[in-house]
Amino acid sequence: MQPNESNRSIADQTPAPIHHNWLYRRVALPVFALLRMGATPEKLAWSIATGFLIGINPILGSTTILCLALAFIFRLNVAASQLGNHIVYPLELILVIPFINVASRLFHTAPMPLSANELLHAAREHPFELSRRLWLWEWHAFLLWAAIAVVAIPIIALAITPVLRLLLGRVRAHKYPVIPAI
Repeated sequence: MQPNESNRSIADQTPAPIHHNWLYRRVALPVFALLRMGATPEKLAWSIATGFLIGINPILGSTTILCLALAFIFRLNVAASQLGNHIVYPLELILVIPFINVASRLFHTAPMPLSANELLHAAREHPFELSRRLWLWEWHAFLLWAAIAVVAIPIIALAITPVLRLLLGRVRAHKYPVIPAI
């Protein structure tokens, strides 16, 4: 059976199902939801930027609590700051050692031994001294991160505010999806 002109037009009008990628479902859709609930692009930008920078701080295991604390202190959107925090989690793991290395140079402390044998030897021979040094390396890395964060948060917030304003316009006009289906 040959499709006639009327069958073709009906088939052309039926949209194909949209299958969004992980990034769209886990990042864009929550941002859309926050915008629909009345969050301003400016507040979301500051919240996300704060989450990004807190998410890469070199003290492992502190990001969620630090993010919550700063969100409450500065009246940021908690969900958006946690979203930013969790997006950059892999970067936190990647950047811990570079933060410690750069901070040890800046603060003129002994570099952290990176070999497992050296760390095990120090742990067996001088465990309290190793604990003190680990704390010192982490503290110096945290100070370096804090200095970077104070400068980077406003820059990131100002950079993503126009994007969030664009998304707010799309949310108000009900134009979804923003990212085309592949």
